[in-house]
Amino acid sequence: MERELNLNRAETFSFVNPWIRYFLFFFSFLFWVFSLLIVAIGVYAKVQKATDTVRDTFLIDPAVILIVVGVVMFFITFCGCIGALRENIRLLKTFSLSLTLVFLTQLAIAFLGFFYSDQTRDALGKFVKKAIVHYRDDLDLQNLMDYIQKEFKCCGWNNYTDWSWNIYFNCTSENPSSERCAVPYSCCTPVPGEAVINTMCGFGVQTQNFLDADKSIYPVGCADRAVMWIESHLLLVGALTLGLALPQIAGIVLSQILISQIQDEISAF
Repeated sequence: MERELNLNRAETFSFVNPWIRYFLFFFSFLFWVFSLLIVAIGVYAKVQKATDTVRDTFLIDPAVILIVVGVVMFFITFCGCIGALRENIRLLKTFSLSLTLVFLTQLAIAFLGFFYSDQTRDALGKFVKKAIVHYRDDLDLQNLMDYIQKEFKCCGWNNYTDWSWNIYFNCTSENPSSERCAVPYSCCTPVPGEAVINTMCGFGVQTQNFLDADKSIYPVGCADRAVMWIESHLLLVGALTLGLALPQIAGIVLSQILISQIQDEISAF
């Protein structure tokens, strides 16, 4: 009787902890659904655009960035979902390796951004310059630039005269545009009690000096404003960084534990 009981225990015993297995599955499934939502939003934004995107704006197109991020997340989380559910070592290793590469890439970017701040600023400056140049060519890009300038209370990258990079706002005498020497309305300081936004509030501002421009717009560039924002919100930046890193570390650790348990299970029989 005791021998039969021991045999039954041996048959039902498993090295794989079901709590770890199903937690990793639901963890991956949650982010898998989130990745599908990101892809759907990106595709919808891309399809709904009124005009075709200029080729030069492809890499800075918010819709394209959403689609790429969503597809990468979908692949990684799919491997985690199916790998945990089916106890598939190859998929779990792919999941773990992919998460590790993403995490190390983020660490490398943070490291380079901190120790090579001037080079990072120049690289971001090129990105913003391209966004300013194609401000009128891509509606999503236009909305993104307007949002950044309104939230950070800034104008351009270095200062408000950067908007001369755009052919519509260019401040040369040869420019026939009606918006010559202007800046977008998102650069303007809000007027108390104004019910309707004056989209022409930035017209002719580039011809003014810094002190005169300061009366109607935010003349400071977004580069300096971003640095000031980070310095004044270090706790929030740290919390966001930790919130981004912890799920990735948890996924890597859980997948490695599950892989080890599955291998023990295989070697025991």
